[in-house]
Amino acid sequence: MKVAILGGGGCFALNFARLCESRGIEHFGIGRSGPKAAPFWLAPKEYRFWALHLVDQLPETLALLDAERPDVIVNFAAQGEGAASFGDNAPDFFRTNTWGLSRLVFKLMHRDYISRFLQIGTSEAYGPVTKPAKEGEDGKGTSPYAISKQAFDDTLKTMFRLHKFPMNIVRPSNAYTPGQQLYRVIPKAIVSALSGKKLPLHGGGKAEKSYIHATDLSKALLDVVERGKVGKVYNCGPTGPVAIRTVVGQVAEACGVEWDDMVEEVPDRPWQDARYWLDSSELAKDTFWTPTVGLAKGISGMVEWVRQYPELLTLPTNYEHRA
Repeated sequence: MKVAILGGGGCFALNFARLCESRGIEHFGIGRSGPKAAPFWLAPKEYRFWALHLVDQLPETLALLDAERPDVIVNFAAQGEGAASFGDNAPDFFRTNTWGLSRLVFKLMHRDYISRFLQIGTSEAYGPVTKPAKEGEDGKGTSPYAISKQAFDDTLKTMFRLHKFPMNIVRPSNAYTPGQQLYRVIPKAIVSALSGKKLPLHGGGKAEKSYIHATDLSKALLDVVERGKVGKVYNCGPTGPVAIRTVVGQVAEACGVEWDDMVEEVPDRPWQDARYWLDSSELAKDTFWTPTVGLAKGISGMVEWVRQYPELLTLPTNYEHRA
């Protein structure tokens, strides 16, 4: 088996590449820019990677895929920040997540070497929930990001139904891993704790998310490739959600700092969904997947990563939009 990893320079893609390497699976990556600085480029030693923009350089991307002829394509490529998808940035999310990826798969439909196209979706497709969301309850996203991802999911479903395009969609809960961008809540909280900066905690952290370590997500992706049923959508998350406030509290404890020394509670964002929570029973039934990295252990590993690269404490933790 040979695997092409699109969006191959992101932290979750690199985690997946490391899993492929550990299992002796041939793989290569394609991403919009070259290797990042060491704290964010935790790639396998022999990682083959090409810097190609999936939207702006589609012919070159297809030429590379045709030359490599991967059996499996795993797509991490996306504009991926819900809160930043409102306003002037909104068109960029549809340009990549809907239009750009649709153009790609319409071309891939005619390639005979692909046995599986695996799309990384989002739990935000279900919108805020009061109970674990099942795969057929989507279409309730509340941000341009979620809507743009849902539109491409629907395109893949139609391509499977009408043309038997061999796709799967995996919708993970909020994932985290060493190498993650610092504007995400877990690394941002750690940087705040270790640098003496205040973390602005929107709404006091009452919103609830379901957090999954990238190690568990990567295993789920390979499980779907090897044992999942073609054409299905799978949720991938822990059994229950946790308040962001609790997560930040675990970060404070792991870093050995007091809550009041690292947190500044600020008003909530008007577009903040109250809870993300997934029912992952279909994934467990078909592939026997189960998460193994608990939140406390995962946060401890994130703290070790930041301590290993102290330059992270001097970097900005705000979101920077890139088209």
